[in-house]
Amino acid sequence: MQFILVAKLLILLSVANGAPVVMKKILRNRLARPLDAGLLFIDGRPLFGPSKTLRGLTFSILLTTLASGCIGLGFGFGALLGAAAMVGDLFSSFVKRRLNFAPSSMALGLDQIPESAGPLVLASLLVPLTFLDILAATAVFFAGALLLSPLFYRLKLRDQPY
Repeated sequence: MQFILVAKLLILLSVANGAPVVMKKILRNRLARPLDAGLLFIDGRPLFGPSKTLRGLTFSILLTTLASGCIGLGFGFGALLGAAAMVGDLFSSFVKRRLNFAPSSMALGLDQIPESAGPLVLASLLVPLTFLDILAATAVFFAGALLLSPLFYRLKLRDQPY
């Protein structure tokens, strides 16, 4: 197992998924343009919802790119991983809207797996990751998200304790 590589990827996934939350706290409502521009899907529900913003997408990719360069995986790799994490997050939001979940509500597994497993599978095309590495990293990301969310809520970084 590639422990150092998996640790670096977990750092990048954390940056990718944490950047929108942190930037929302820093910038508040500034630059908070919904990615779907209020577009409704054929079911009459929002495509992604108001919590998925251009600001979140931009800062996620930007900060993941910078972090990846700093830990030796390259800027391009970070941009790709950050974008893939956001695609996974948007997929989750799209599915949650179809299931009539409120924006920013929790859907166990759906909130963690697409934004970690998808980018890791993509990363495996560029770095030597095995299926076991991907599985382990996804499990650690999943557990970490569940364990750390209440702490981030108490620190006022998150609006919800999940």
